[in-house]
This record gives sequence, structure tokens and C-alpha cells, in this order.
Amino acid sequence: MSGIYIHIPFCKQACFYCDFHFSTLSAGRPGSLKRKNEMIKALAREIVMRKSELIDDIETIYFGGGTPSLMRTEEVQFLIDTIYGNYSIIEKPEITLEANPDDLTEANIKKLANSSINRLSIGVQSFFDDDLLFMNRAHNAKESENSIKIAKDYFDNISIDLIYGIPNMTNEKWLKNLNKTFELNIQHLSSYALTVEDRTALANFIKKGKYPPLDENLAQEHFYTLIEETKKNEFEQYEISNFSREGWISKHNSSYWQEKHYLGIGPSANSFDGKTRSWNIANNAKYIKSITAGILPNENEILSKKDQLNEIVMTGLRTKWGVSLSDIENKFGEKYKNDLLQNANKHLIRNMLKIEDEILFITEKGMFYADGITSDLFSV
Repeated sequence: MSGIYIHIPFCKQACFYCDFHFSTLSAGRPGSLKRKNEMIKALAREIVMRKSELIDDIETIYFGGGTPSLMRTEEVQFLIDTIYGNYSIIEKPEITLEANPDDLTEANIKKLANSSINRLSIGVQSFFDDDLLFMNRAHNAKESENSIKIAKDYFDNISIDLIYGIPNMTNEKWLKNLNKTFELNIQHLSSYALTVEDRTALANFIKKGKYPPLDENLAQEHFYTLIEETKKNEFEQYEISNFSREGWISKHNSSYWQEKHYLGIGPSANSFDGKTRSWNIANNAKYIKSITAGILPNENEILSKKDQLNEIVMTGLRTKWGVSLSDIENKFGEKYKNDLLQNANKHLIRNMLKIEDEILFITEKGMFYADGITSDLFSV
């Protein structure tokens, strides 16, 4: 089974922490509508141009960004129909749309419910207005809560995003965010630590002393509160940042961590076929111009044996499924498995990693340090 990701590179405004590829799109801004129409045509054309790259049935379609909910439902459905016209799709695929609360009026939710979209991923980030203002989000806390309550009348499968580690957010306040999530009775939660990425407004503000630096100890406290509270409320942590009620694991997100093949459509989107990784140019104008000329504006790299091993370790360790040592040996040879175990040894001793039934797992103690532990395990 394979998946298709479609990158919608437009937002109303820039969140201070975001380093994803996007440009601002405003209804009153000259040329905005034209740019969006040109982009949608280019996305559809790339979908057709690359139809021979995936031979497996498509089980997931995911609209990410950017802010996909800025598109009209008819535009979303046009792209879905283009996929159906050129690929083999399973009977009931998971089709997700990322959405911001301020776009989810009841009228828009009704339209989405009448389309092929069957899963919403709502970018709440926080249920407190001061946090949203700090991050320069386009919505407010009331819109978040209202959009979720309305969406539940039309969608069975709803996920929300929350951010922790925000400066001056007490653990009590973080707990209120989580309790609000549980009260709303949604099926899935993705939660990430606020990070400072280069060339973002947040990085610049902290450098100039306008915002306080991030506190790793605070983020760690929030993270373990997140684990504890989701357990109490019967959410399974199936990946370090993702939690679901029974039966509601994100099929699309899981495909990234289980070595499934996927196609990335749109500027900056990545693709993976098991041995090759490719990425599109992160420039809207150049992307449209190239696609219009019938040229795929992407680069690719063929992953070496070591690269493939590192990919499996990096993705597998983040999940409840872990890394199969027997699979490593069968695919790469005994030496690679022994090297992996040697690199893992110090973390096994410190109870940051564990081995059960020939599966290497990261422990709850090690989860917050997953990136550093993983890099220690890489074959170089």
C-alpha cells in the first residue's frame, strides 16, 4: 500500500515558529487568486505526470501545508478526482485535510463532509489566546473549541495538534490544554515541542531578546505530563508525538514510519520509494513554471545500504513497533546488526533503550532524547 501527500503552500499569515515552505495568500492581495489557481492546475498536472511512480494501491491521501483549508472544497475535490482518475485506490482510503480553526465555519465543514475528505487534522496548538498570540496564529481559542464541536457533528475521525514547551506556560496550564482535548472527545492527538528553527521569526525574536529562550526542562516536564495524561484517558502513544484512541491510528502518518512508499506532490514535497528519496523545488513560481513546461522540478538521491539502515532505525525507534533486529540482519547482514547493538549498548545500560523478542525499542525514559539516541545508532 502507498500514500500520496499534497503540499498546499499558502497561509493567511506566518506563524513565528514555522519553517515549512509557504507563501501568504490574502483574498484582498493583488494576484493571490491567480497564484492559487495556477498552483492547483500545476498540482493536478504533477499528479498525472507521476502516475507511473506508484504501482501499489493508494490507501491514504493527505493534504498538508501550509494551510489546505484555505482552498475551496471544490478545489480539494478536483485534486482528489485527479488522483482517482490516474491511480488505483483502495475501497475506503483515509483522506485527510489539515485545517485551521478559523477556516472551519459550519458551512465549510458541511461542504468538506460532502466531499471525499473523511479525516480532519485541526491545528489548534493551544486553547489559550495568549499562547496563540505568542505564536502568531490566525485563530483564537474560542474558534478552536467551536470548530471541533461543529466538526464532530459531521466527521467521525478528527485529530488536533497541540504545542508544548511554550515559554511561561506552566505545567498546570499545559494540563488544562490536555483536559480540554479529552473533554472534546476527539480520536487522535499530535503534540510537538516548540522548537527554534533557523530563519524563523521566533529565532530572530529570541536572538534580539524580544522573546525568552526556550526551556528544555519545561518542555521535558510537559512531555511526560502528556504521556501520563494520555494513558489515563485511554490514548495509545503509537509514535513519540502521536496518540490515538483504539482503532484511530493515522494510517498516513504511520506509513512514513513503516517504510511504505509515498509520493509528495507540490513545491517542497518529498517522495520515497524504499531506495530513493526525492524532493521538489521549494519555490512556488519556479515549481509552476517547470510543471507547466512538463518538467518535474525535483532532485533525488539513491540511498546507500547505510542510508537505508539509518532510515529504518530513525523511523522505527519513534514508534511502538520498534526496530526488528532479525529484519536488520536479514536485509543488511549480521555485521550491521552487531554494529547497531554495539552503538546501542550505552543506551541499553542506561535504560534509554530495551530489547524484547528481538525488537529494539526506545523506553519511556529515553523518548524525550530520541533524536540524540537515534543519531548515536546511525551507521556511518
